[in-house]
Amino acid sequence: MKGLCILGATGSIGVSTLDVAARHNHLYKVVALTANNNIDLLFEQCLIHHPEIVVVVDETKAQLFSNKLQQTSISDIKVLSGTKSLEVVATLDNVDSVMAAIVGAAGLLPSLAAAKAGKTILLANKEALVMSGSIFMQAVAESGAQLLPIDSEHNAIFQCMPAGYQSGMQAKQARRILLTASGGPFREMPLEKLVDVTPAQAVAHPNWDMGRKISVDSATMMNKGLEMIEACILFAMTPDQIQVVIHPQSVIHSMVDYVDGTVLAQMGNPDMRIPIAYSMAWPDRFDSGVEPLNIFDVRRMDFQEADLERFPCLRLAYQAINSGGIMPTVLNAANEIAVEAFLNEQVRFTDIPVIIERSMEKFVVKPASTLEIILEADHQARIAAKEIIVELAH
Repeated sequence: MKGLCILGATGSIGVSTLDVAARHNHLYKVVALTANNNIDLLFEQCLIHHPEIVVVVDETKAQLFSNKLQQTSISDIKVLSGTKSLEVVATLDNVDSVMAAIVGAAGLLPSLAAAKAGKTILLANKEALVMSGSIFMQAVAESGAQLLPIDSEHNAIFQCMPAGYQSGMQAKQARRILLTASGGPFREMPLEKLVDVTPAQAVAHPNWDMGRKISVDSATMMNKGLEMIEACILFAMTPDQIQVVIHPQSVIHSMVDYVDGTVLAQMGNPDMRIPIAYSMAWPDRFDSGVEPLNIFDVRRMDFQEADLERFPCLRLAYQAINSGGIMPTVLNAANEIAVEAFLNEQVRFTDIPVIIERSMEKFVVKPASTLEIILEADHQARIAAKEIIVELAH
């Protein structure tokens, strides 16, 4: 039995992970679950999976949750609160695998703690690598941790790599990664109409069931920009070796182009339980609960180059990784603030890349050599983005 800790249990990845774990409860025991403030769903999960310990980051909600448990048969579950508790549960002795599914920069420190503790990390939090790539990969190497990517694209690439491949290795026979993207809901919308896009429209992804923030990132293609940066780090590739390909059907989840002319692609229905099950079973495979892909239902697959005029966030991501140092951290932080402002209807959809670009212009590139430098860059970029939002409002 492997002990499982899920960071971000109430999000879409966390829910899917618990679904897969329940199908293989002879192999996995749920040791710890964490949530920010969705205590109703967390309570339901505790009734089903009976973890030993839970973290509710919001202290007020944690107390409410603890009180709720006292009235039940699962009152023996230990309840912790605060962000530091995320690191505590990610490094517990009886935890073997950590699903790192907290969205955004908030997932960095607990994911890094798991890496330093030598855990098997099922990485669904791309921001951890975007912000601290070399530091994170060094921690994995030094501790002997196993890093398995959960994003459907990176998981697909991992599956298409040679036998025995480990994250962070350079596959010498692979010359290029083709990173697929659905193109989001506005792939064909006239450019002049993007200014009127509403949050409700932006979160309605055509293929995937995702959280609000990630859905907006998919609509702007920043999600793909962050994935491109993550792919550079995970697979030891340069930005010019990673080509973003618009593939509206989301059947091929990414491809690897080899030096002999072979292109390997991983295909499947758009359901995150596939990469989750692959990583949980690795190096074997087991049932994910997903319907098999019926290739006859697909009928056709389309591919086109990503238009950087339509998707300026993707251009900014390439600019950030090529600049290096703290710039990917600045990019990510400014994007988180801009997306939050858009979802709160403070700025327009088309303001998101403007806020990010102006934020990046305020920073001089310097090495992201320590965690302190990275966290300070993240903090300052958020301040800069908020100031730009105020300027745009006037």
